[in-house]
Amino acid sequence: MRIVVYPHDLGIGGSQLNAIELAAAVRDLGHEVIVFGPPGALEQRIAELGLEFVPAPKPGKRPSPTVARALAELIDDRGIELVHGYEWPPALEAALAARMRPGVVSMSTVMSMSVPGFIPRTQPLVVGTEQIADAEHRRGRRGTMVIEPPVDLSINNPTVAVGTDDFRLAHGLDPSRATIVSVTRFAHELKLEGTLAAIDVVSEIARDSAHPPQLVLVGDGPARDEVEERIRLAEQRTGMSVVTLTGQISDPRPAYAAADIALGMGGSALRALAFGKPLVVQGEGGYWKLLTPESLDEFLWQGWYGVGADAATGADDLDAILRPLLSDPARQVELGAFGLETVTGRFSLTAAGGRQEQFYRDALQQRPSVARVAVADFAALARYSTYYLGKRMRRALGREQADDFNARPVAGRAVASR
Repeated sequence: MRIVVYPHDLGIGGSQLNAIELAAAVRDLGHEVIVFGPPGALEQRIAELGLEFVPAPKPGKRPSPTVARALAELIDDRGIELVHGYEWPPALEAALAARMRPGVVSMSTVMSMSVPGFIPRTQPLVVGTEQIADAEHRRGRRGTMVIEPPVDLSINNPTVAVGTDDFRLAHGLDPSRATIVSVTRFAHELKLEGTLAAIDVVSEIARDSAHPPQLVLVGDGPARDEVEERIRLAEQRTGMSVVTLTGQISDPRPAYAAADIALGMGGSALRALAFGKPLVVQGEGGYWKLLTPESLDEFLWQGWYGVGADAATGADDLDAILRPLLSDPARQVELGAFGLETVTGRFSLTAAGGRQEQFYRDALQQRPSVARVAVADFAALARYSTYYLGKRMRRALGREQADDFNARPVAGRAVASR
């Protein structure tokens, strides 16, 4: 098969890293795979994996006719059979390009916490959790497959030398102190609430402890100013420097390796497990939960994320998890081993690549009729028009959310309906 994989962005992030690593896994199964997308930091990872990269033009407003035309030209030049867009703008641009070139199939992956209703329902879709797939089936989408965020275990495992000592030295970390690590993006939607709670909780635990832990935050993003201000306030309140902010790191593996306990969600949570670290899963609405054999099924259903009942209780819940775990090194080792066993058995990149390849074959063999595609496209256009008008109105009222589909997660709707 000749395939184009189109991540929504090539800055550091879970969805786009999954796209690139799965592209390489499918290539290794004997297919021609090209990565198309906006230039960014992950071009280095594309080159490391030996994938061909074709830069996309600047899109302007999304979906972009300019990008769709560039995709159509790439289809012509390379005889492409299938275009795979990750997240909603590439999904729609892939669909537009496929409509310009009948016979070409487009498909999409959405790793956000909910799926935009305006992605055409005849477009084959991959999501990251069974819960989201179930919601899409209920909405009438037929071709939905689950591929949980995979981990490349050949480079993410406890035996790989990743420069942990150099990382500690570079960031002034004390190897004698328990280290809690969060590799994240400082986004206002989905992630900021938990990051701020972690700063407060670990700072308070450190003040109360004869052996104070340290919190390492690896990442950057639009909410960085709020993160820095919360760190300043915590230091002022406790009289201690507990939190280290490293900024964005293109290869965060040394941070995972340096951790005694990891906080995280999604792909970041799974990479922490690959390094054999006990994991506290972060969500929103005050959600924190320790991965144990008893809680595993919840995460296999809803993904490595959750929505709590009340954001106001989140700090207390995290405190109640961390204090006993910090005082029990044997429990840390036990849960780290369980997490490594879980990720090795279920989330390997090799297995995910095989599932992706089969989904590509199914998409090429089970094409919907022209009439069904036309009806689905018209319905998707109507839903997009409603979304776009609503977004314009929210912007005018000052209520716009930067990441709409992480701001309205399926898991949150499930909690609200209880």
